[in-house]
Amino acid sequence: MIKMQKLHIYDSLSSKLKTFSPIKKGKVGMYVCGPTVYSDVHLGNVRTFLSFDLIFRYLKYLGYQVRYVRNITDVGHLVDDIDEGEDKIGLKAKIESLEPMEIVQRYSRGFHDVMRAFNALPPSIEPTATGHIIEQIEIAKKLLKTGFAYEANGSVYFDVVHYNKNNSYGELSGRNIDDLIHGSRALDGQSDKHSPLDFAIWKKASKEHIMRWPSPWSDGFPGWHLECSAMSAKYLGNCFDIHGGGMDLKFPHHECEIAQNNGANGKKGANNWLHTNMLTLNGKRMSKSTGNVLLPGELLSGESPHLSRSYSANSARFFIHQAHYRSILDFSDEALQAADKGFFRLKTSLDILKNRSKSGHENGSFDVKAWNASCESAMNNDFNSPKLIAILFEAVKVIQSDSKDPTILGDNGASILAKNMDIWMEDVLGLTSEYQGDSNIYKTALESAMEIIIDARKDARDKKEWNKSDDIRKRLASGGIHLKDGADESQFSIGHDYT
Repeated sequence: MIKMQKLHIYDSLSSKLKTFSPIKKGKVGMYVCGPTVYSDVHLGNVRTFLSFDLIFRYLKYLGYQVRYVRNITDVGHLVDDIDEGEDKIGLKAKIESLEPMEIVQRYSRGFHDVMRAFNALPPSIEPTATGHIIEQIEIAKKLLKTGFAYEANGSVYFDVVHYNKNNSYGELSGRNIDDLIHGSRALDGQSDKHSPLDFAIWKKASKEHIMRWPSPWSDGFPGWHLECSAMSAKYLGNCFDIHGGGMDLKFPHHECEIAQNNGANGKKGANNWLHTNMLTLNGKRMSKSTGNVLLPGELLSGESPHLSRSYSANSARFFIHQAHYRSILDFSDEALQAADKGFFRLKTSLDILKNRSKSGHENGSFDVKAWNASCESAMNNDFNSPKLIAILFEAVKVIQSDSKDPTILGDNGASILAKNMDIWMEDVLGLTSEYQGDSNIYKTALESAMEIIIDARKDARDKKEWNKSDDIRKRLASGGIHLKDGADESQFSIGHDYT
């Protein structure tokens, strides 16, 4: 059953917040541009994929049947995103003296390992560009037939100037075609083009080019932009609900997709175009050339000059969702430490709530239903995860108060709140129940602190200072830490029988 509140999402094409209305009732088709598998994914990629994982999860929470398609680019993406030069995968294969598909396999496997580590749900379909050469050739044929493309020396190019006569090339990125023409560079091999803005739909392969397929025009390979038009149309139709990707893909990739789609079948592709914002590191743009870069593996291992220690995927995911997907997010060691503490506090409070003793008070004063509705309201406002997290921390305060006064939640309220928090944290935000190692720092710190407290309480008992001993026990219990006295020593546990 679809939830009653209306979902609103920001559409990059119209630059408006729109009420989401799927094409087919109860179903959503979503396409997200996946990685080009010639190198390891970086944290900017991870942020994009986790943002759409959050969106995927929330759409499922709302009750939609979601077909989530995320491709693998394993051919056609040329160096510097231009129409001349080496394919990124072919170039990497030459450098390492490997077959291109060995490169593809290695980095596809690495990408999937990272997604698993960050608890991202797999897409419904994960097609590859090389597996859809036939579909891409068919779209090229359509574009030639409609007059939006032309063939030159074995290559096929999209005619941007001709398209722009009755359409608006640049409508997604907000660019003006005259400015683009004026600012374009003169590149070798562009004499085949009618305009420097024209982009390759099919490229004739040079003798040295490794990856090639037969076509009506030449032995060659498809253009990078064509693959997403072909695969989104095959699995979602010519018109579908959501197309997503990083903001860096707005131009030229998504701009060219829209033009191809419109030129081939009169549809722009998606009704809603969603884009995640960029990731910075210590206030500066990430760049391998300057060394201002952080990879997922370095984050998880702590082996980076930018980090004081390792962080779990849980803490990193929590940090990423603390910012709205359309806002710039800056990674820093200090910010990750703060996020790690916040996540630990949230999980500890939930553990306390789950193990709360029965108080005998059936109903409490806190309105859990209204609280849950506020969570939905936050996410229905363009997937506002930072607002959702703030509302979760409001529940933390309630849990702390309830540990002193169980009439605040009551037994029914405590049970329902625990269930709802589990859903929001695990099912929607994708945070697992495990601390995954990084919070061992807090576990160690807690154990050390408790040793001191238990020794102080033992000293009070030895001196027969019973009031002091009882006061320590009660104050720990109010925070969800339960002491059990044994014959020789006392032990503590979190969230058990703390009344």
